[in-house]
Amino acid sequence: MAHELRPDEKIVLDLRPHWWFFAKQTLALVVAIGLGVLVLAFDAPSFLNLVVGALVLAAVLWFAVRFLAWMTTNFILTTDRLVSRDGILSRSGIEIPLERVNTVFFNQNLFERIIRSGDLVIESAGEMGNSHFTDIRRPLDVQAEIYNQMESNENRKFDRVGQSLAAQGAFAGASPSIPDQIRQLDELRRQGVLTNAEFDAKKVELLGRL
Repeated sequence: MAHELRPDEKIVLDLRPHWWFFAKQTLALVVAIGLGVLVLAFDAPSFLNLVVGALVLAAVLWFAVRFLAWMTTNFILTTDRLVSRDGILSRSGIEIPLERVNTVFFNQNLFERIIRSGDLVIESAGEMGNSHFTDIRRPLDVQAEIYNQMESNENRKFDRVGQSLAAQGAFAGASPSIPDQIRQLDELRRQGVLTNAEFDAKKVELLGRL
């Protein structure tokens, strides 16, 4: 993931799924190995040895596949976006810019609260709609960190806008008037640099200075 980062972008969280992701496979492997030990200890018939041996092999393969899936599944939060990657042979993923995130929901049942696991639902603008992420470690903490990074990302955007306006004013030889700043902000909105909500918030702030 590090080689995919944009300039000035940093990784905040890089999480693999909670261990509950492969709990069933681990239990199956332990039970199969236990049966294998019992069969060997009591000198069971050959056909029973073959059956239990097949069960052990199947449990090992099931665990191995699930463990590889765990190793290749990542939920990543950067200073600019949310990224999910998964897949062993074929890879798939999703990227959600932080400025498009509307709401972050988390779900935990009682058992998941005990083991500190849960699910996240990211509601975003555009065609993506709701994105579901399961077996997230400490989902409440992850939710809070996403909101922190969304706020920081928005502040950085306003800083860049302010620097751009200041640079344009310096180039023109004088500080731009508030109406000029609003026109410049509107131009940035049309270019897609600012959302409508961000433009409206900045416009209200500038008008309050009149």
